[in-house]
Amino acid sequence: MQKADGYKGIWFTLGQRSEYGDKYSGGLGTYTAKHRPLAIYAEAVNKSFFVYGGTTSETERHLLCMIGVFNHNDSTLSKPTIVFDKQSVDDPHDNPSLAIDQDGYLWVFVSGRNTSRMGYKFKSSKPYSIESFERISEEDMTYPQPWYIKGKGFFHFFTKYTGTRELYFETSRDGKTWSEDVKLAGVRRAGDEKAGHYQVSDHIGDRIITFFNWHPNGDVDQRTDLYFLQTHDMGKTWTTITGKPLPIPIEAYGSSALISDYFTKRKNVYLKDVGFDEAGNPVCLYILSGGHQPGPKNDPREWRTIRWDGTTWQDHLVATSDHNYDMGSLIIDKKTWTIIAPFRNTPQRFGAGGELVMLRSIDKGITWKQLRILTNGSERNHNYVRKVVNGKDPFQYFWADGNPDSLSISKLYFGDSEGNVRQMPYRMKGETEKGIEVK
Repeated sequence: MQKADGYKGIWFTLGQRSEYGDKYSGGLGTYTAKHRPLAIYAEAVNKSFFVYGGTTSETERHLLCMIGVFNHNDSTLSKPTIVFDKQSVDDPHDNPSLAIDQDGYLWVFVSGRNTSRMGYKFKSSKPYSIESFERISEEDMTYPQPWYIKGKGFFHFFTKYTGTRELYFETSRDGKTWSEDVKLAGVRRAGDEKAGHYQVSDHIGDRIITFFNWHPNGDVDQRTDLYFLQTHDMGKTWTTITGKPLPIPIEAYGSSALISDYFTKRKNVYLKDVGFDEAGNPVCLYILSGGHQPGPKNDPREWRTIRWDGTTWQDHLVATSDHNYDMGSLIIDKKTWTIIAPFRNTPQRFGAGGELVMLRSIDKGITWKQLRILTNGSERNHNYVRKVVNGKDPFQYFWADGNPDSLSISKLYFGDSEGNVRQMPYRMKGETEKGIEVK
């Protein structure tokens, strides 16, 4: 398969502009929050594999679904492989997600977009190798979230546009033969013609969880509320956090899957990340906002965490920023919680992203302390920081930059647990190169 000569991210604009700029735009190579996971550390080979939306050159918006690898043995990046060329597509909604099976094969799930653009599954030709991939399927799937459950196979959350944006899942033992698509959620109030949801998911062992919001009558600009579901048996049964069984699909407004009512408070909910605390309790990172348009009238954009403490849901303020599509990652290591996100609203104010800051909590998200400013004096906003599953220093998370106000180049970066940052080589002369230190 064809290799790229460096790490170039895709730039994108949604084109929904208002007084303070686009609803979202910029360097979106690691977009969206609903593509999960994007990076996985493989201990067997001491390498971190990661996928992203790339492009062909500085002046083009041409989406290439890419996979790269960081070798922890010598701290080098290999030239990335073009898994799939999306041809005329310039939209990072078609970005890929990643899974690794128990035999070390890499699985790239390329997102589609509604039924107008199909999604694809690819499998590496060899274990732990990005050299070549076999296409496994072409199908209707958006926002892929594949998880490999040891001893059981694949569990794949995704979205279908059957009611604007409804949640589905499928399972497979081997990645080639899959179950039927099973509808998980499509909540409607009385009188609603449409439903809509976004979700973020994760797993710990064979316990698979999802947090999702709700779009009243399918209106994505009114996304609100927080729901939670979990399964211990690959989706055969679903329960609330307390173990109460819930039949699926979840369709009734006011279902007991609802954990936070923001609809009556007229607040928007933007899901960012999910994880588990030291006791295995689920935690969700999200932004609470006054509305969908950028600019100060919808401030404050509150970053919040919600965590089950064994008895109740505990919800705490983390910090604020200036855009609904600011995006970062929550990394939980035993008692230490870390968030890396664009909390500083420069250089392009009111645009998605900004300068990255590392915050840390040692009391389960009740209080937060700024540990380090990761980027400073940047030319372009940084955004969509994505953590590595089972991440290992110095490649714990990665992201892209880009100017949300106008078409720009987009470089990719990675960082470690202390906030040290390196840029991935934009142009590579050799087959492998080290990252470039960013001070």
